[in-house]
Amino acid sequence: MDESTNSPVPTSQFGGSAASEMPPVYPPAAWQPTLPPANPDPEASVTAMQPAPATGTATAPDETELAPPGDEIGPEKIGPTGRPLPDLPTPEPVHEHGPARVISMCNQKGGVGKTTTTINLGAALAEYGRKVLLVDFDPQGSLSVGLGLNPHEMDLTIYDLLLSRDYKIDEVIRPTGIDGLDILPSNIDLSAAEVQLVQEVAREQTLSRVLEPVMADYDVVLIDCQPSLGLLTINALTASDGVVVPLECEYFALRGVALLKHTIDKVTERLNPRLRIDGLLGTMFDGRTLHGREVLQRLVDAWGEDVFHTVIRRTVKFSDSTVAGEPITRYAGTSAGAESYRQLAREVLARCPDE
Repeated sequence: MDESTNSPVPTSQFGGSAASEMPPVYPPAAWQPTLPPANPDPEASVTAMQPAPATGTATAPDETELAPPGDEIGPEKIGPTGRPLPDLPTPEPVHEHGPARVISMCNQKGGVGKTTTTINLGAALAEYGRKVLLVDFDPQGSLSVGLGLNPHEMDLTIYDLLLSRDYKIDEVIRPTGIDGLDILPSNIDLSAAEVQLVQEVAREQTLSRVLEPVMADYDVVLIDCQPSLGLLTINALTASDGVVVPLECEYFALRGVALLKHTIDKVTERLNPRLRIDGLLGTMFDGRTLHGREVLQRLVDAWGEDVFHTVIRRTVKFSDSTVAGEPITRYAGTSAGAESYRQLAREVLARCPDE
């Protein structure tokens, strides 16, 4: 194995990260299991495979890490991140709405679950009595399609609001059929906005201007960003109070997190001093694979409490609910995926000091 695979990535390479270095993806050699010698005694081999008796002494270094997620270890319940799960009470409903907290779902890598998280987190927050606006800020329009809208039949989208002052945001917002959940849709037209906004004065604040008239009407605004760090994403970060980073539990997804943190630091310093990372969310997690568990552990080692305790596991229910044009909380409300997003909603509300 090339030594560069296991060498930590220096912080200076990316210009600043919350973690001093990114831990290696694969475990050190000391963690590898000791194989029995050739032609071992059968009885000795069977004995060696038996679990060690509970004597109170230290166990193998990876025994706790590789325990099935959610198992009871000692008096506390350990979650898939290897940390004790917090007690997250059901949020009390609110009787007055606004001002909204704006949260961007951001990761320059595609296919990590940004759109799925935006839809289902928004629906879970609406279940808890929050009034939520979803903003489709990706030219692919996946958020709009995922909620049953046809992108080719939209007369007005967020593109019109960005490039023209002739329209009001109330004319563009569409209901989703779920109480307390609305959407600001988009389609492929939005791809032209990045080029056209370059000519605008204060182009980074364009989305903030668009959202300002309805900030008092909602409790949470969730922005589904495109998979890049271009001008549209900078607009989303400038308009936001917090960032949630969905991250697929596989090696390549880890590599871009430090670069994203560098971009967030620049936006915080130059455009939006209130911006902060609300948390990193492990998605598409498969606890049956050693690689998935290792990547999740490396993420916690590098980012600590910035990683949400909630982890979203792989399930076909997410694909099925997308085809149905509904959040999983409605399509399969009792499924494990729906419960995970309800837990994430409780955790997001607990982390937001103004909620």
